[in-house]
Amino acid sequence: MHDLRTARPEAAAASHTRTSGTLLARSAVGVAAIGIVFGDIGTSPLYALRAVFSEHDGVVQPSIAHVYGLISLIIWAVTLLVTVKYVLFVLRADHEGEGGILALSTLIGRRLRGSRRAMAATTLVGIIGAALFFGDSVITPAVSVLSAVEGLEIAVPGTGALVVPIALVVLVGLFALQRFGTAGIGRLFGPIMLVWFITLALLGVPHILEHPEILAAFSPHHALGFIVSEPLIAGVALGAVVLAVTGAEALYADLGHFGRSPISKAWLFVVFPALTLCYLGQGALVIEDPTTIDNPFFRMAPTWAVFPLIGLATLATVIASQSVISGTFSVARQAMRLGFLPNLSVKHTSRASIGQIYIPVVSTILLVLIIGVVLGFRTSENLAAAYGLAVTTTFLLTSSLFIVYLRIVWQWSWYRVLLVTVPIVLLELAFFVSGLVKFFAGGWLPLALAAAIILTMLTWRRGRDIVTDRRERLEGTLQELMRRLLADQPTRVPGWAIYPHGGARTAPLALRLNTRVNHALHEHVLLVRVATADVPHIPERARCRIDDIGPAPEGLVHITLTYGFLDRRDVPLSLRDARLAGTVSQFDNESAIFFLSRIALRPGHASGMATWRAKFFVLMSRGASSPAAQFGLPPEQTVEISPQVLL
Repeated sequence: MHDLRTARPEAAAASHTRTSGTLLARSAVGVAAIGIVFGDIGTSPLYALRAVFSEHDGVVQPSIAHVYGLISLIIWAVTLLVTVKYVLFVLRADHEGEGGILALSTLIGRRLRGSRRAMAATTLVGIIGAALFFGDSVITPAVSVLSAVEGLEIAVPGTGALVVPIALVVLVGLFALQRFGTAGIGRLFGPIMLVWFITLALLGVPHILEHPEILAAFSPHHALGFIVSEPLIAGVALGAVVLAVTGAEALYADLGHFGRSPISKAWLFVVFPALTLCYLGQGALVIEDPTTIDNPFFRMAPTWAVFPLIGLATLATVIASQSVISGTFSVARQAMRLGFLPNLSVKHTSRASIGQIYIPVVSTILLVLIIGVVLGFRTSENLAAAYGLAVTTTFLLTSSLFIVYLRIVWQWSWYRVLLVTVPIVLLELAFFVSGLVKFFAGGWLPLALAAAIILTMLTWRRGRDIVTDRRERLEGTLQELMRRLLADQPTRVPGWAIYPHGGARTAPLALRLNTRVNHALHEHVLLVRVATADVPHIPERARCRIDDIGPAPEGLVHITLTYGFLDRRDVPLSLRDARLAGTVSQFDNESAIFFLSRIALRPGHASGMATWRAKFFVLMSRGASSPAAQFGLPPEQTVEISPQVLL
């Protein structure tokens, strides 16, 4: 009998090669995920335990009971909120591969189309979650970089005055690089963060070996005993323990970039073990030497390793900050496409990756706010108070949406839903309540930033709806314009005219104004409706559709180009693809003229909005990118017509 394993050695070799290649590819994705996804939560050991002992003038003591309780709280908070909630459950709630609270709210909204109130509530939760993310994006770079640079005070006592200037230089340098993108240096993020997590583990292990009793913190009875025996002190501690789980939302937000499997495996096999060993090591160190509570992370390192550790920590916090900044750009683009922010100028910094974007206005606002936060709070210890409340609010919002998701998408019974979510929500509520205590100590900051973002988004959405309504009145129906053109028989001029617009039932305003003023119509006319679907991506082959608009002048065709809310809109490219696919007839893309209308707004009293909101909306609209830029049109082939509208 022949052995099939040796009968075809070349086939076996080819199979082995394919398997090896697949494993290498998966490993590369996993390492990349470590660099992008886990930067925020991965740098939490720099300041989390230190913040606990600094709460309320040291009400939490470095005693054995308190330390065991704290480390147990941290381990089980990370286990429940990250491993159970996100890795085991929430990462499965993807919107066609995309994650994040906005994507989740949009997905649920699609399932609730029959209930306008439920849709509005779901949308509002998504807006609040996105706004809180913006608030976190201001605090994360500031607290992360400050905590890394503060290691200088351990290496060279008396250098505290240099911390803020150095941190500002690092942050300004980071933002100066944004316009160039991170495609090149981004390849180093994964390996650097992998070294960082290995370092976290190596820092913790020696101290665990010196005090192996700290391993008892794995038992949840230490956490529960701490809470039951000293509820007030435990409540204070919870407000800082939450810092150990900051960045957990990034696992979900970056789902579309890497997928569930690489993120889950990187967490379970690299990040979670490294963080656990580091926190256990810090706990063991504090028990052995209570004076190390001033900075237990850097105190774990031997003297010779402090300077290299400061350098590595600074790199890690820069990567964490970059991840948050990139995430902010992505969320801003989602909000723009969903109609909650003006269409700002978006620069694509990589030809290979559509996700590599740079939004100058958002970048500038972030930098100004971060500089203000660093100068105002000056230490990571002070900033830690501002961090937790926004994080826990985001957790609760995601949990509330996920409960709805479990009911309407997975169709779980209430018994199963409550069995899974109640322990998690109770822990999140405990964190939230403990964070409220620190409201006046800095917790107000991310909430104030979020409130400003929410007001901005709602103002833009309201103003946009008003302008859209008035624009549609000016445009009139497409059928009415076609009847007029057929009746008037305007002079036909040679060439192609393309009219991109957004209305589903209305005529392009530029076409109406052009034919009314010039009494002429090109021989070939494409009316291109550009639509945004409530899904992240639309395949290129499925974007173009020819529409039946009834009787129309000869040579006039109406098509719809549909993009996902994360797709890059490039009308000329999509038309070229449609031409190659035979969806539309041949046309000269090089000589075609694109006609657009851009409403010129003036603040007034006819909108029903408060005067200051109307002025704010007009100001935002002036900062929006031109329709030509939004549609990817060549400037030299574009004509803009700007009728004025009183808001």
